[in-house]
Amino acid sequence: MISMISKMHPNKMLQAVLKCAGDLLNVSGSHATLRRCFACASTTGKRRKQKSWLSGEEAVSLEERLADTVTPLWRLSYEEQLQWKQEQQHKILLQMTNHLAQDSSLTSSKGELPFPVLPIVPSPVRDGYRNKSTFSVNKGVDGDPKTVGFYIGTGKGRNIVCVHGDHLLNMPSKHKLVGRCYEDFIRASPLKPCILFHDGGHWREITVRTNSAGNTMAIVYFHPQNLSPSETDVHKESLVEYFTKGPGTVCQLDSLYFQESTMTRCSHEDSPYQLLYGKPHIYEEILGFKFRISADSFFQVNRSAAEALYMTVGKLNEANEQGTLLDVCCGTGAIGISLSPRLKKVIGVELIEQAVEDAKYNAALNGIQNCEFLSGKAEVVLPKLIPTMHFEGALTAVVNPSRAGLHYRVIRALRNNDNLQRLIYISCKPEGEAMRNFQELCGKTDLKRKITGKAFTPTLAVPVDMFPHTPHCELVLVLER
Repeated sequence: MISMISKMHPNKMLQAVLKCAGDLLNVSGSHATLRRCFACASTTGKRRKQKSWLSGEEAVSLEERLADTVTPLWRLSYEEQLQWKQEQQHKILLQMTNHLAQDSSLTSSKGELPFPVLPIVPSPVRDGYRNKSTFSVNKGVDGDPKTVGFYIGTGKGRNIVCVHGDHLLNMPSKHKLVGRCYEDFIRASPLKPCILFHDGGHWREITVRTNSAGNTMAIVYFHPQNLSPSETDVHKESLVEYFTKGPGTVCQLDSLYFQESTMTRCSHEDSPYQLLYGKPHIYEEILGFKFRISADSFFQVNRSAAEALYMTVGKLNEANEQGTLLDVCCGTGAIGISLSPRLKKVIGVELIEQAVEDAKYNAALNGIQNCEFLSGKAEVVLPKLIPTMHFEGALTAVVNPSRAGLHYRVIRALRNNDNLQRLIYISCKPEGEAMRNFQELCGKTDLKRKITGKAFTPTLAVPVDMFPHTPHCELVLVLER
């Protein structure tokens, strides 16, 4: 089944999957029906034996080792990748079900799930799909510490080497070009690279963001060490000169940002992104809506697959159309805004202030008047918001957290709200912290943490391939009560 479906045109395939999803959500759901639906969605035949590269054998070149690290499935055909991911998602969901069986009424037998998993929705674009890439700086194969690329090896093993990523299938040529030009720039700079903070040095990573229109934003990260602001300004001017008048003009940057930081990662609020050249934002279009993207804002890394993901979420929420959507970890508002024409109201919550400003701007940009976006930690905002929230029609929550999952206070606020009958959980790593969230949402009450609301039950899962050539995909899990 997965083989047949994966050969369809992406739009037709998505329509077929979503039609099946709609049918499933509208049936009363005997176990026999669910088993038949799952059988329809399962892969058939035996999967080929895993290649030797999966068993840990050393690749013949550093480039292959890097590809095996960053894009481990690159040696498989795309059909084989989809089959592998389908099987992995089934294993993860079976593990979740077995955990839940210990403290809930949800049970499984003989490796079968008590709810269906639909065929994975393929990515319409398989190569060069990334719209955001971050290149590291470290010692290269030739020993040059000003090499821009990606790590292989470990710090503990003292065998880290930085390898160029020009051959990686998931990266567009524009990103590779900017990375190479940045390498040329820092090699000509009198400043040292900052590999370990305590060892000094200044030049760090570079992030490249692009959109489907070809616009390009570059963000250079810099450790000031003991440089004075005026000394740092000299090197910022040199950076601008290189990309706007020097060899870096070949990159045709639309925006050049600079962030000084003494931490590995920090937000715009912690250390402002400084616009050195060009426009402050780039824009992207999703399902006919236009979105502004700032340097610090989250946006799905694969635009075409993001459209498939949002269409999937919209279809899964058809039963609650003309209701209210609570969008937790809403980012720039892409999910809520794209679904807003079919809803009475959208309320989004997001930690990053810059992303919330983008979300508000995006709603206005698209003439959307039924969306409200709030800034702050979800575990702080939701417990206060939900008891006083005014909503119209049926209430659905969609959560799309980072790999760290949701804070237990968020879980408590969602589960203890009796008005919330459907929750759609989107996870790019369901086997990680999301597994804890599934147990908290679907397991027994926890009086110690004051989680007393009625448990949710998983009713349907749909994998969406956001990351071809990697082991990851987005899992959309529908929880109901």
